[in-house]
Amino acid sequence: MMISNNMKKTVLCSALLACLGGIAQAAPATAVPAFTQEAEELARLPGGGWLTLDKHGLHLFNAVGQEQDRIAVRAKQLDTRIDGGKVLAVFLEADTQRPLPVSVDAQAGKLVKLAPFPVPTFSVEASCLYRDAQQLDHLFLIGKDGQAEQWVMQGEQRSLVRKLALPPHAKHCRVDDGARRLLVSESNMGVWAYEADSEGMGKREVVALRKPYGQLDGGAGALAVLPGGVAVLDGKADKLHLYTHQGDTWTAQPAQAVALNVRKGDSQLALDKDALLLRGKNGWQARPLKWVVQAETSPAVAIIAPQAQTEPMARQGDAADDPAIWLSSNPADARILGTNKKQGLLVYDLQGKQTQLLEVGRLNNVDVRQNIPFNGSKVDLAVATQRDDNSMMLFTINANGELAEAGRFPTGLKSIYGMCLYQPASGGVEAFINDKDGTFQQYSIGLEGNKFSATLLRSFKVATQPEGCVADDANARLFLGEETRGIWTTSADAAKPDALAMVLPVGPHLTADVEGMAIYRKPGGAPDTGYLIVSSQGDSSYVVLDAQAPYKVRGRFKVGFNLPAGIDGTSETDGLDVTSANLGGAYAQGMLVIQDGYKRLPDGPQNFKYVSWGDVAKALKLD
Repeated sequence: MMISNNMKKTVLCSALLACLGGIAQAAPATAVPAFTQEAEELARLPGGGWLTLDKHGLHLFNAVGQEQDRIAVRAKQLDTRIDGGKVLAVFLEADTQRPLPVSVDAQAGKLVKLAPFPVPTFSVEASCLYRDAQQLDHLFLIGKDGQAEQWVMQGEQRSLVRKLALPPHAKHCRVDDGARRLLVSESNMGVWAYEADSEGMGKREVVALRKPYGQLDGGAGALAVLPGGVAVLDGKADKLHLYTHQGDTWTAQPAQAVALNVRKGDSQLALDKDALLLRGKNGWQARPLKWVVQAETSPAVAIIAPQAQTEPMARQGDAADDPAIWLSSNPADARILGTNKKQGLLVYDLQGKQTQLLEVGRLNNVDVRQNIPFNGSKVDLAVATQRDDNSMMLFTINANGELAEAGRFPTGLKSIYGMCLYQPASGGVEAFINDKDGTFQQYSIGLEGNKFSATLLRSFKVATQPEGCVADDANARLFLGEETRGIWTTSADAAKPDALAMVLPVGPHLTADVEGMAIYRKPGGAPDTGYLIVSSQGDSSYVVLDAQAPYKVRGRFKVGFNLPAGIDGTSETDGLDVTSANLGGAYAQGMLVIQDGYKRLPDGPQNFKYVSWGDVAKALKLD
């Protein structure tokens, strides 16, 4: 488990935070140390030293201009990250275009080569670093034709996270770590902003465009990240443009004339304390900067690494939806059920290996109840919603965790969607089924001989589209999610209906859509002890709150990378399930299973991630 620390800034931002402020003002060029003038790219280091890159290699200088170390190589595309006194630099070997990371020890005056990245499979025109909320370092590589890749590094490990399609003719890129924003300069068009986080579909914003669509003359050149904005040289390198970002809007500030006299595409920008550094035909010049725009950061949230993941779906696209957990008499033989909206129902073991597939059509939500008394015997049952014929499907589960179809019941609904099971204290089992129009139906499931039946007990409706729901069997309460509004509760007892009461609205803790729900019942705990876990799909986080009034929010978390195990995080989660049963090992306090909307590390079909409840409890300080 790791906690995000978004107050750590990149080398492009850290020196400015003491003078956070508004707009760059035109000012005479000031001197840059003479020993940097041959550099094609450079970066200021803690303690006043410099890191420079030229056609002869990477050079480390101290504050008085003495060269302390060098790496002799033809190189390009330098970017750095600073964490206290630790400096990470990455550049491309010009001949092979292989990215080479370097540890910079400015105090000792040493450059130490780290394990290189693989040689790219395309010609790289731009590269840049990104340090995420988990404090992992990523590298973006962008090709001339728009091919792009995102890699992540940890220790000696270099892993492909995902492939991207970015603008062609991109010669410059930089990442605003606090805003988690990748900025790409397309030489003939302008500057674009993308989400740097790999999880999720992502989005693109226009920052600045060439004339006549915007203010840039000849397109876009070099760029540098500013707190809450960006500095851009236009394609002709004769004007410096600054843009601030607020909400979803980029706002241009007055442009400044510059005289760099460089060929189109050869411009460079860097940041040094309270000045912008610009490279022209006669070397580097510094322009004082006054900037009072606040840096963008995201609220700190616990990040938990998953322990395992299931094998990927056999269908591409939006396929995986909802999991459910079945417990065996031998904890190690527990099974995870998962729906595939394009195929049917899948079953996995605790290592994530698929053990069974039932190709029964487009299943959406699934839930499990065990040891259900029917006519003197006990049955384990899974129920799912079937979107092809708007039916409710039943499956029996034997002692080996093998499922078999046991019944299919029409509901009369037009767009069947979510469901959850309820096991009353009086016995039997009931199912809540919902429709996209807000309708809920409650059925009692019976068994006569070998034939199951379903009897409608009641119907009610919410105003807008629901999906996720979970029943608190011990307290006869139903929790349901209205996707754009929040979490509601009502009586699960059809004979004792009550009005819907809001538990947690969409707001600071919960971002629409409200999706999967599950209840963690503390082992041996009283009926009034438990936690409700909810998928906050809009920000790919998970909210944990008390499962009883006043429904106190205990915290939020996200699921990040487990790089040693080769497992990515989760995003845009639909369904989830949890158990407090001791499943051994990392799951001694229980397991949380989460649907992942986008499989990364590398790209692939959707799957489900397994998370240790002990990690959740530790991160959120749960008792």
